[in-house]
Amino acid sequence: MKVERLKRRFDEMAQIGATERGGVHRLALSDLDREARDLWTHWSEEAGFKVRVDDFGNMFARLEGNFPEKKPIVLGSHLDSVPKGGKFDGTLGVLVGFEIIESLQEKAEDLSCPLEVAVFTNEEGARFPTPMLGSGAITGVFSKQHVYDMQDDDGKRFEDELKRIGYQGEEKNRLKEVEAFIELHIEQGPLLEAREKPVGVVKGIQGLSWHRVQFIGESDHAGTTPLEHRKDPLLSAVKAISRINNWIHRLEDETLVTFGKFDTLPGSINVIPSEAVFSLDIRHPHHSVLLDRVETVKHLIREVALEDDTQSLCEDLSFMPPVAFDESLIDTLRESCRANEIDYLEMFSGAGHDAMYIDRLGKTVMIFTPSQAGKSHCEEEETDWEDIEKALRVMHDNVARLALTHQPAADE
Repeated sequence: MKVERLKRRFDEMAQIGATERGGVHRLALSDLDREARDLWTHWSEEAGFKVRVDDFGNMFARLEGNFPEKKPIVLGSHLDSVPKGGKFDGTLGVLVGFEIIESLQEKAEDLSCPLEVAVFTNEEGARFPTPMLGSGAITGVFSKQHVYDMQDDDGKRFEDELKRIGYQGEEKNRLKEVEAFIELHIEQGPLLEAREKPVGVVKGIQGLSWHRVQFIGESDHAGTTPLEHRKDPLLSAVKAISRINNWIHRLEDETLVTFGKFDTLPGSINVIPSEAVFSLDIRHPHHSVLLDRVETVKHLIREVALEDDTQSLCEDLSFMPPVAFDESLIDTLRESCRANEIDYLEMFSGAGHDAMYIDRLGKTVMIFTPSQAGKSHCEEEETDWEDIEKALRVMHDNVARLALTHQPAADE
């Protein structure tokens, strides 16, 4: 492995869409995305890898080895960013994967299966408003027509922009099955840094349940309606939010709850609202527990409405089940950490990643490296290169254990 080569490529990629404050602005299927893809393709062909592009613009660079008929071990992530985002998010996973496969290239005759680096399209969902779009499309989560017809804020279609930048490949080039998919990613949270752990062994991705909560009361004049005569849905909504939040805190487990949107009708300073509406985001890494949390929250909402003599509705918007990563791959990651004497934290991901959909194609696991101050999706996003080097060593050892017929000694 050559850390300096990795860093040199990382710095070159970070110049594409670079912002004044050290981040990147590189939206999916934009001209800057094309430039990043072109650079990655150039590096892949220069290294002698076979490059293919599928019909959603997902890109794959392949090292065949002696057993091209076998299912591949795939490493990778994405190159697109959120608006004025960070330069590590996604890109680091792609380039670490590239470095590992390139470093194993001279041992190609010892490979038990092919190795691939993957770059997935529109992972962020920042331009075309569905995250993990490329990985979800090839795993059957989204239909081809749905993806192709998706539009950005300017009304530009996904398919048209894919053609425009020259990266509409063929359906036959899709990733169909994997021996293992390993995605390295920055944590995007504060836990690793707070616990002084350079590596996160990710056991799975939290599930989420989204809801629209509505309280209905009676609108009336703010100056002439006594307090005891009011049926104020805003007060019910605030009480429900407080009650739910306090209950979640008392659980002291992995449950997360967020109230991201709030609105009232008619929305006048001198009118008691007739309706109050807020959004509810509930997350937990275990499916049965998540369902139980949702039912309890709905009970609390109904309880408040009964107490206040208002009405309540809780509309289900979206449900994404948790993903549990493969136990054998998690064990191999633990072994790699111990062999390299690198401390690690076992954890769950609170954010979605391509790995959650590629899990449908075979065994999957993720590795996290710390985010300074837990920052991500912003220009201040930063990860220490000493931590990156440790994660690189763990991941390289992990891939070698899985892919090489001859296991190198620790000092090789």
